[in-house]
Amino acid sequence: MSNRGKRQAATVAQSDREFVLAAAASLFRDQGFDRTTVKEIAQACDMLPGSLHYRYPSKESLLVDLMRLALEQASSAVSRAIAGVDDPIEQLRRGINAHLDLLVDGSDMVYVLLFEWRSLRGQTRKEMIELRDRYEELWAAMLQSLATQGVIRQDVDIHLLRLIGLGGLNWVATWFDKSGPYSLEDVGNFVWRLIRDAVITEPGR
Repeated sequence: MSNRGKRQAATVAQSDREFVLAAAASLFRDQGFDRTTVKEIAQACDMLPGSLHYRYPSKESLLVDLMRLALEQASSAVSRAIAGVDDPIEQLRRGINAHLDLLVDGSDMVYVLLFEWRSLRGQTRKEMIELRDRYEELWAAMLQSLATQGVIRQDVDIHLLRLIGLGGLNWVATWFDKSGPYSLEDVGNFVWRLIRDAVITEPGR
């Protein structure tokens, strides 16, 4: 096969992977990982269970690959949000909003990444936790950079800030209602004001 043919085949394979994982993520988010069957995933993809099994030997292996793709999506979304922004404080604000958008209006995969790792046991659970932690490491690096630049107050424990901050953001996905009294922008602005007033140090603010 020529190099062009190989590239085309890889593109088709990636598209097929994303289609299958997106269908599975929607079911996992609506029904939960435990209550979703392989047959339901195959039906959502308009394929036979055997064809799905050929790609993923177990539902657990599908979930792990789903997490990998979710990490790619999350990393890309945050990177796009802060691209071209030099102000580190504005980078953090945009990163927070991008994270919220992913949870509420964005990818089902990111929601599953954050909440369904508890469904697994043993080595697969360990692998999923490691994958989840990779996304949190992106935030750890961002906060460390801000602390190094003197943007975050010196008396703030940035490890606790990451744990509590991400935990609070992630919980929004469990209660947010698009028809409720608060828009996603309202939530993002409120969270940002809390963080800005509590931990950010900058002349004039």
